[in-house]
Amino acid sequence: MSFELQCPVPRFNHETIQMAHGAGGVLSRELTRNVFLPCFGNSALDLLDDQAKLSIGAERFAFTTDTFVISPIFFPGGTIGDLAVNGTVNDLAVGGAMPLYLSAGFVLEEGFPLVDLQKVVRSMADAACKAGVQIVTGDTKVVERGQCDGIFINTSGLGVIKNGIDISCINLKPGDSIIVSGTLGDHGMAVMAAREGLSFQSEIISDTMSLCELISEILDEVPEVHAMRDPTRGGLAATLNELAEASGKGIVLEESAFPVRPDVQGACELLGIDPLNVANEGKVVVAVPRQSAGKVLRIMQQQTYPSAGNAAIIGEVVDDHPGMVIIRTLLGSRRILEMPLGEQLPRIC
Repeated sequence: MSFELQCPVPRFNHETIQMAHGAGGVLSRELTRNVFLPCFGNSALDLLDDQAKLSIGAERFAFTTDTFVISPIFFPGGTIGDLAVNGTVNDLAVGGAMPLYLSAGFVLEEGFPLVDLQKVVRSMADAACKAGVQIVTGDTKVVERGQCDGIFINTSGLGVIKNGIDISCINLKPGDSIIVSGTLGDHGMAVMAAREGLSFQSEIISDTMSLCELISEILDEVPEVHAMRDPTRGGLAATLNELAEASGKGIVLEESAFPVRPDVQGACELLGIDPLNVANEGKVVVAVPRQSAGKVLRIMQQQTYPSAGNAAIIGEVVDDHPGMVIIRTLLGSRRILEMPLGEQLPRIC
């Protein structure tokens, strides 16, 4: 007897794929829940963490994959190459894993300059060395001119999870402090300024970097961390809404505590964008029991990356309003921080 998998046929608000479906917001969540999970769902995937946690014998591993389509491919502070490496090792690290190995898949457009490819590959090698990982396998495809925007990169990663570590978006507990490791919105605004040719009094630099060393130090000192996420697509708003929804807990934030650089804030105001919705590529959000929050904050502030001193406790987890994120504003009122509908700044990663 043979069986054929029957995937449910969902109802959609759109009949075709929109740019917002790839933005990490409401439409991304709709696509995942209505198309992919009904057919691919399993105990590892259903958690919707940034990585799958897998057991092989007595060892626990983390596995993740990501595809990078950023435009432009060279931007202040980075390239599509180091972004691809950093983004993947960070998705492993926020699951409590020590990244070990990466794959790299390239889709190249006919006519793409070899000198640019060499720059991208060198930046990947440098980023892998800094993160302590090896790129051990890969693939290259070339498509006709006009069928790809220069270069797209897919990276997958494998890491081993430290003993005694249990980190997941479902693990938030009332009383947990929410901590962010530095200023928000730097990457998205750096890419936007480069793409649109915008100039400001000071150059905005992407924060793309490996979080492995920082996270390893945090977990060595505070193994009771409950959840971690790097707030990439959809920014802090998407990340915290995902955590609240997955855990069934509420989150309350203090607007006065948000660390945003003045030039990034000014750029966001000029463009009519909320910095909480802007992608970051070198920051981590940590949910940790309140009694350990001070230790985590000190570890973050003692790092040497540019915005380490701006790390801040920005809120807490509560039993009230489960699945919702609330901001206490500077005026003393409260407002809901909603999941972004789509990406205000497409092609950011």
